[in-house]
Amino acid sequence: MNREMEVLKKGLLQAGKVLTRHFGRINYKLKGPSNLLTKADLESQRTVLALIKRNFPEHDFLAEEEARKDTGSRWQWILDPLDGTTNYAHGFPAACVTMALLKDGKPAISGTYDPFRKELFLAARSKGATLNGKRIRVSAVKELSASLLLTGFAYDRAERGEFYCSFFVDFIKICHDARRSGSAALDMAWTAAGRVDGYWEFKLNPWDVAAGRLLVEEAGGKVTDFEGKPWGRADDYGKQTLASNGKIHKAMLEVLQRRLAAQGRCCG
Repeated sequence: MNREMEVLKKGLLQAGKVLTRHFGRINYKLKGPSNLLTKADLESQRTVLALIKRNFPEHDFLAEEEARKDTGSRWQWILDPLDGTTNYAHGFPAACVTMALLKDGKPAISGTYDPFRKELFLAARSKGATLNGKRIRVSAVKELSASLLLTGFAYDRAERGEFYCSFFVDFIKICHDARRSGSAALDMAWTAAGRVDGYWEFKLNPWDVAAGRLLVEEAGGKVTDFEGKPWGRADDYGKQTLASNGKIHKAMLEVLQRRLAAQGRCCG
């Protein structure tokens, strides 16, 4: 996997240069009420896909900005050329590029690059996770009451804001505190690095979380849906996302399941 990892790293770093070059002087258009698209998204994606096509023309890929190749290859790249677009469009420096390579439907290598902090997170199946070349591990926090958590809110929050916020309220009554960064990929990378202890979110897409899944797992953590089940096929990644250090996973599941039961699971 050496060649694949080199292409992954090169793609992340080249895309990161695109993001920093456009930062602070970007216009955007709306794909939906809360879903933005910028010139940087498109240029970053073109940069990464050109690299993949040149080096691995037989590989499939799935990218956020309406790009998909599906020939049945054992290899599939999943990428988000700019995760945290709303932050980025407003000049708020919490955004990244994130990508993973799946083999037979399972993440083999992955990475997330934050060009504003110059932080490169990488993971390889059964070989661990790193940040700028140094091994990272999830936190050692054992109790939900001692945890710092992250979350995000789906694009339909204008209609279902009370539903999403009800989980936030439940958690902040128990944990030390909770945050929202606006980038799912960074949330999972930071969970892998032990900066936070757990993260939950509804209605994400595969390109938001494919890289983060491997980062968290290779750092010793756990990723499941809200029933505690591991994700299945790649297209279903992120529909329900719970990532943690593993030690507080059960306690987080209990909070999520209790609230879902109270809501009648009508919105889960």
